[in-house]
Amino acid sequence: MGRKRILVIDDEKGFSTMLQLNLESTGFYEVRVENNPGKALNTALKYNPDLVLLDIVMPSKEGPDVAIEFKSNNQLRNTPIVFLTATIRQSEVDSEGGLIGGHPFLAKPSSLPCLMESIERNIMASC
Repeated sequence: MGRKRILVIDDEKGFSTMLQLNLESTGFYEVRVENNPGKALNTALKYNPDLVLLDIVMPSKEGPDVAIEFKSNNQLRNTPIVFLTATIRQSEVDSEGGLIGGHPFLAKPSSLPCLMESIERNIMASC
């Protein structure tokens, strides 16, 4: 089985590059980064990811708006989305059952094992 395709959508270039390097270093993932949320839909249509890691707070377009675009698109509607956000702590994630608007979410920063567990759980849930 090939590596899982992950699309990271986050306006913070340093964070998204670090995330890409860490995930790709495991050998389990191929990662593409999109730092402009306005281009996220087009990038996702070309890349066809197995899962999207999506920042919530971005200046030009909020993560929930990007998620709505994806869920409105026939090609992407079943692609799992995991929100990433620095606006909450892990304890708040746990108290909300790990969901925002029906999507799983993780606090930034998350440990690599925690991130990988969430990726695998959500990819398997979509199969």
